[in-house]
Amino acid sequence: MVGTDTLYDRLGGEETIRRLVAAFYPKVKADPLLGPLFPDDLTEIMEKQYLFLTQFFGGSPLYSERYGHPMMRARHLRFPIDRARADAWLACMRRAMEESGVPEPARSAAMERLRGAAYHFINC
Repeated sequence: MVGTDTLYDRLGGEETIRRLVAAFYPKVKADPLLGPLFPDDLTEIMEKQYLFLTQFFGGSPLYSERYGHPMMRARHLRFPIDRARADAWLACMRRAMEESGVPEPARSAAMERLRGAAYHFINC
């Protein structure tokens, strides 16, 4: 059962996470470091990101229910991720959060949580 005071709830729940994902991926595609890593059709990636962020921020375990344990570092090993790409990804996410109206202090808490994950993915 999802709690009532999770980061997911403080961010605004499903509606906000969907808005966030929709705002995030155009920024990623436009970024010269990140865009080339992504396919033209982002439909599946966006849905997976929605499922993952819901779970990552304390909502229902949607990603695990559909795909098993996230194992995000392992799933990203085939992509060359360095500090510059991790920083670019975080900058896109920060701008998407601002654009999506994610409230403070939830925005800062979410970015701190994502910072750890982004730097954990660095593999080169």
